[in-house]
Amino acid sequence: MSKIFSFGFWNSIARVILRNRLVFITIIIGITIFLATQWQHMRFSYTEANLLPDEHEINLVYNDFLEKFGEEGNLIVIAVKDPTLFTPEKFTAWNDLTKKLQSYSEVENVIAIGNLQKLEKFEDPNRFEMVPFVEDKEWDSTDVANYREELFNRLPFYENLVYSKTSNTVQSALYLDEDIVNSEERKVFVTDELQPLIENFEKDNDLEVYVSGMPYIRTLNSQNIIDEIGLFIGAALLVTSIIFFFFFRSVRATVISMVTVMIGVMWAFGVIGLFNYEITVLTALIPPLIIVIGIPNCIFLINKYQQEIKNHGNQAKSLQRVITKVGNATLLTNVTTASGFATFILTDSKLLTEFGIVASINILAIFVLSLVIIPIIYSYMRHPKEKHLKHLNKRWIGGFVDWMERMVRHRRITIYITSVILLAASIIGIYNIRISGSLLEDMPQEADFFQDVKFFEEEFNGVMPLEILIDTKRPRGALSLSNLKRMEELETAITDVPELSSPLSVVRLAKYSKQAYYNGNPKYYQLPTSQEQNFISSYLKGISNDGNLLSAYVDSTAQYARMTTFMKDIGTEEMNRIEAGLWPQINRIFPEDRYDVTMTGKALIFQKGTSYLVKNLIISLSLAIFLIALLMAWMFRSFRMILVSLIPNLLPLLVTAGMMGFLGVPIKPSTILVFSIAFGISVDDTIHFLAKYRQELKANNWKIKRSVYAALRETGVSMFYTSIVLFFGFSVFMISSFGGTVALGGLVSATLLFAMLANLLLLPSLLLSLEKSIANKETLKEPAIEIIAEEDDILKETNQ
Repeated sequence: MSKIFSFGFWNSIARVILRNRLVFITIIIGITIFLATQWQHMRFSYTEANLLPDEHEINLVYNDFLEKFGEEGNLIVIAVKDPTLFTPEKFTAWNDLTKKLQSYSEVENVIAIGNLQKLEKFEDPNRFEMVPFVEDKEWDSTDVANYREELFNRLPFYENLVYSKTSNTVQSALYLDEDIVNSEERKVFVTDELQPLIENFEKDNDLEVYVSGMPYIRTLNSQNIIDEIGLFIGAALLVTSIIFFFFFRSVRATVISMVTVMIGVMWAFGVIGLFNYEITVLTALIPPLIIVIGIPNCIFLINKYQQEIKNHGNQAKSLQRVITKVGNATLLTNVTTASGFATFILTDSKLLTEFGIVASINILAIFVLSLVIIPIIYSYMRHPKEKHLKHLNKRWIGGFVDWMERMVRHRRITIYITSVILLAASIIGIYNIRISGSLLEDMPQEADFFQDVKFFEEEFNGVMPLEILIDTKRPRGALSLSNLKRMEELETAITDVPELSSPLSVVRLAKYSKQAYYNGNPKYYQLPTSQEQNFISSYLKGISNDGNLLSAYVDSTAQYARMTTFMKDIGTEEMNRIEAGLWPQINRIFPEDRYDVTMTGKALIFQKGTSYLVKNLIISLSLAIFLIALLMAWMFRSFRMILVSLIPNLLPLLVTAGMMGFLGVPIKPSTILVFSIAFGISVDDTIHFLAKYRQELKANNWKIKRSVYAALRETGVSMFYTSIVLFFGFSVFMISSFGGTVALGGLVSATLLFAMLANLLLLPSLLLSLEKSIANKETLKEPAIEIIAEEDDILKETNQ
C-alpha cells in the first residue's frame, strides 16, 4: 500500500502540475519578483568572518577589551621607503598629505611626522609638555636633514609607529572613526577618497607609497569578492551550458536548464535579503552551489523525458512519467543534500547557522523549480526531433558504459586493490593536512594591496594587531613601577618572537618620560628607578590625562594595561606554537593569582574560529552521515545495505582530505564546504543507482548480475553527464584570484569525478561480490518507500 500511495501521490502531483501550468508559472513569477525586491536588503559583510558563537569565551574577552579601549582594527598605515623623501619639496608634500588626511571626518586621528609631538621638560613650574616636532615654516635641506637625524636617532618612542629602525621607511598611522570601521562608509572612504588621494600623491611626487592596515585590506578584499561573485556565476553558467549542449545537442534543453538554475540563484539572493543576512565568505558560495544542485536535477529530468519520448513517442505520457518516475528519486537526493547542509544549523556559530539555513532552503527550492519548470515548458513545446535524441545512442557513451561493465564483470579485484591503495594514500595525506586561520592566505597574491602587506611585514613585522590585556586587579596598578617592569619583561619576550613586532604599551610612555626628564637624551630611554619616578611624577601631572597618550595604553582607572603587537600573516599552527611559548612566560611574569592576562584581537579570533569551524565540520559531517544512514535504512530496511551504500560515499571524502594534505591545501573557511558538496552529490548518485538496481531486481526475477548491469547501463549515462557538467562548472573557479576559491573549485571537480567512478565501479562490484549476503530477495523484498516507479504500478494507477 505504501508504494501504491507513493505512485498515486506522484501521479497526482504530475496531473496537478500539468493541468495548472499557468497557475504554477504565475506563482513562480510572483515569488521571483517578490524575492527580487528583497535584494535591496542584501548587503556584504564589512567585518571579518566571526566563526565563533557570540557567547564563546574568546568573543567575550574581545568584547570586554572593546569596552575598555574601543575598536582595535581601525588603523591604516601609509609608508614611503625612499631617501628622497627627506628633501624640502617631498618632505613638504608628505606633511601636506598628513594635513589633508586629518581633514576627513572619517579620520579620527593621524600620527605622522608632520604633526608629531615631542615630550619636553619645562621648569617653573616643573612640567612636561608636548611640543611640535616639526616647526611651522619653510624648510631648507639642513632643516629636513636635522629632522631625519632626530627622528631616527633621538625618538625611540616612535619606533615602529612612525619609522622603521632597520631602514629609511617612514609611515603615517591613520586611526579611523570607530563608528565607520564596520560599515559601508569605510568602503566609500577607502575607495573614493583615500585611494585617489594616494595615487595623485605618487604621481605628483614620484614616490611609491605602500598602504595597509586591517580596514584597508578588508575593504579591497571585500570588493574583490563582490566582483568575482558575478564573474563566477556567469562563467559557471557559460561553461555548464556549453557542456550541457554538447551532450544533449539541444538549444532548448540547454536554455531551459540555465533558466531554471538562474531562477534558483535569484531566489538564493532573495532569501539572503529576506532574512537580512550578510553575504559572507560562506554565504557567497550558495549561488554556485545552487547551480551544482540544479544542473543534476535538470539532467535527470530531461534525460528521462527524452528516453520516454524515444520509447513510445507520446509527449503527454512522457511528461507525466518524468514526474512520476523521477519525482521520488530527485526529491530524496535533494533532501539528503539539504540535510547535510542543514546540520550546520545545529552549531552555535551564527555564521554557520545562517549558511545552513539559506543553503538547505534553496536546495529544496531548486528541486521544486526543476520539477515544475521543466515539464511545464516542455509541455508547450513541440515533440523533440530525432536529432535531439541522438545523444541517447552515441557510440562513445556506449563505449564508456561497456568499459564500466567490463571492469565490474572482470576486474573487480583490480577495483578493490585500487580502492585500498587510494584509501591508504589518503590516510597518509590526512596526517599532513593543516588548519589555516590566516586572514590573508586566500587573498589575491598578485594584488597591489597584498604586496603592500608583505612590505609592512618586512619593515614593521606585520599589520595585524594582537592585543594583550593585563588586569592588575587594583586601581592605578598599571602605572606602578613594579608592574611596568613586568610589562617590559613581557615586551622583551614578545620582541624575541620573529613573527611579532615590538609592542606598544604604557612602558614606552614611562621610558619616554625619563628621556624627557634628562632633556631628551636617548640613552635614558628606559624605565625610571623608584627614586627617579618620584622626581618625574611631579612633571607628569600636566599630561597624565592627555587622551592621546595615556588613555591609549591604560583604561580610565589605570587598572588595565593594553599591550599591542603586530603579527605577520601566520597560520593557526604557527599561532598555537607562539601561544604555547608565550603563555608560560606570561604566567611566570604575571602570576595567575595576582593578575589576569588575556590575548585577543580580530586576527586571533579568526584563527580560533577556523579551529572551531573544523570541529563543527566533523560534528556536522558525522551527523549528516548518520542521517543518510537512517534514510538508507528506512528505504532498504537492511543494515548491510547501509554499509555497502556508505562505502562509495565515504571514500571520496577521504580521498579529498588526502589530496588536501598532499597538495598543501589547508582546512579553512573557503575549503571547508568541499566535504559537504562531495558527500551530497555522491549520495545522490548512490540513491539513483540503488533505486534503479532494486527495480531491475524485481523486473529480472531477482537475478543479481543481470540487475546490476542493467542498472549500470541506465544510470551510468545520467551520472556521467552530471559529473562532467559539474566538473567543468567547478573548474571555472580555478581562474579566481583567491586561493581558497581555486582550491574549492579544483578539489570539488576532482572529487565529483571520483565519486562518479566510486558509484559506477565500486558500488556495483560490492553488490556482485556480496550478493548472497545483502543483495538477495529477502534483504530487498519490500522497501519502506519505492524510489523509482515501476511500469506495472504506473499502469495500475493510470487505469484506476
